[in-house]
Amino acid sequence: MDAKGFIVDEDDFRDPVVKRVVDKFKERSDEGFLKYGTTLHEERTTKMKGLMKYLVDIQEELMDAILYIQTAQEELKDVLDEVSKE
Repeated sequence: MDAKGFIVDEDDFRDPVVKRVVDKFKERSDEGFLKYGTTLHEERTTKMKGLMKYLVDIQEELMDAILYIQTAQEELKDVLDEVSKE
């Protein structure tokens, strides 16, 4: 695909940031397969999990993300407060 910012060929990304994110997705997919023994595609197509469960999973992940954002903000504030004291 030669669209804006993605793959020029299979191993050559125009944008190294995009490549790093794709690499992280690949790693996460591998970890998920090792942990659960299936892919999201197989899980969906074999009806192992219904739409409501996917929505609950999304909600829980987003709730976790909000907690991580709050914690990171507090950590950054602590660091900035320390720097301003110097």
